[in-house]
Amino acid sequence: MAQTGEPGGDAGPQRLEPLRLSRVFPARRETVFAAWSSADHVKRWFCPETFSIPHATVEMRAGGAFDICMRSPAGEEHWIRGRFTEVSPQRRLAIDMRISDSAGTPLFDALTEVEFAEADGGTRMDVVQTYTLIDPSKAWMVTGALEGWRSTLDKLEREVARMESTPGAAVRSVVHATFHLERRYDAPVARVWRALTDPAAKAKWFAGPPGKWTLLERHMDVRAGGSERLKGRWDSGMVTTFDAVYHDVVPDERLVYSYAMHLDDRKISVSLATLELKPGDGATTLSVTEQGAFLDGYDDAGAREQGTRQLLEALAATIEA
Repeated sequence: MAQTGEPGGDAGPQRLEPLRLSRVFPARRETVFAAWSSADHVKRWFCPETFSIPHATVEMRAGGAFDICMRSPAGEEHWIRGRFTEVSPQRRLAIDMRISDSAGTPLFDALTEVEFAEADGGTRMDVVQTYTLIDPSKAWMVTGALEGWRSTLDKLEREVARMESTPGAAVRSVVHATFHLERRYDAPVARVWRALTDPAAKAKWFAGPPGKWTLLERHMDVRAGGSERLKGRWDSGMVTTFDAVYHDVVPDERLVYSYAMHLDDRKISVSLATLELKPGDGATTLSVTEQGAFLDGYDDAGAREQGTRQLLEALAATIEA
């Protein structure tokens, strides 16, 4: 089904760079593979957090159907019409998909290749999705696919846990990741420091997106040995909790803290963060370095770095206005 075309051409489909992502699930390989095998399973997870699947047909065999109807929170329905092109039990799947809008107009094709392998944390699943745009104006939908996949894999993780549901069956794992970001602000260092350490100032930028996230709890005590907590509920019902402890506080120069992240009652990561401020010509350069340990199958595939980058932009909006 996927078609080729020269990127940037004026006519015909356009092939985009593939999306690649991985996740280690604390479950057996046969369980993760089986989660793709029937409409009953797929309807529970094959969509982002705020979507649902009212209709699905899944025939796991070469040439079998993989037809999914995704319903948005607004009630719009988007169809994925696909066919399995390869089925290698517990090792590999390939599905050729065509995605249409609510009116049934084709938007893009997605060749989805999935590989399953044993890993220290249970089962590693690697996904490569190659897109071919039919309607170039819908490129933004492909751009947002990575974020959709992340929440979809969170749902898959819950489904395989439900499928196994054997006491003591969880497999423990740790995945380490480090990133470093820098952002220059057109603001004096004292203003940037205040935005990082004053509770009222930080509340203006350190939060979930308005309309999609509801604050449940917030407190902040920036001193060596002090703590910070931010807890909120997403529209999907999932609760996220940020719990931090400050270890080093040098006014206008440096913050060092560790923090744990929870999704509902599940601890997904523990991280060490270092923030350094350097003034110059009336501006301030903020450097952020994080070293994270992602726990028990939660490999965020770069989501933490992307989220931190977005927060740094939100910070800019409050201090550069």
